[in-house]
Amino acid sequence: MNISLNQTQTPSEGSATKLAYNKLRDLILTGDLAPGEKLKIDRLRDLLGTGASPIREALSLLVSDLLVVRHEQRGFRAAETSRENFREILTLRCSLEGMALRQSMDNTTDEWIENLVVVHHRMKRLQAERSGAFEHQHKHFHMALIGNCQSPLLLKFCDQLYDLNIRYRYLAGRSTNYKGRRVDDEHSQILDAVIAKDTDKAEALLVSHYERTGAFLRDYID
Repeated sequence: MNISLNQTQTPSEGSATKLAYNKLRDLILTGDLAPGEKLKIDRLRDLLGTGASPIREALSLLVSDLLVVRHEQRGFRAAETSRENFREILTLRCSLEGMALRQSMDNTTDEWIENLVVVHHRMKRLQAERSGAFEHQHKHFHMALIGNCQSPLLLKFCDQLYDLNIRYRYLAGRSTNYKGRRVDDEHSQILDAVIAKDTDKAEALLVSHYERTGAFLRDYID
């Protein structure tokens, strides 16, 4: 999987392009726009209630996010999914987020730790719902874990990989039947290792957390 180094300009918050981008991104991540589905501008105009120009701009941004593929003379399609693609995403996440976590812990500050504790608490309050609000806070927790690495490019890659990975979880039906796992405890154990400044343990727990979820999701990937 090629990750583009092209830093696409993000449209201003509240603009028509930004709104179209956010809605299309959510539809692709959740599988409402299926892998490989042709993204016809006229249909998307009706679906989103906006003009063709913001939709085309949003689709171009999603190409940079690897969620949409542009075919010359044939328009846009939602990116395909596959076992090979999922395996590559998982491998890169474990490697890059492990690196980012170690760098974050090398730069530990009281403010960073306090923020992690607050973010984790907010996530736990929402965990029973497994709602959109929980998913947002879940991502916020994982990005906060690595957010002190002081490497904007590394964080951008990790953010992108998170979205590519969560797409597979939605496609698996958002099942939470993790065969006896206590995922919430895994989050707490990672946080405890970070607070204890045990870098090796924290990284090992984070990688194990991803690998165990990956093993579960592979059963649902054609």
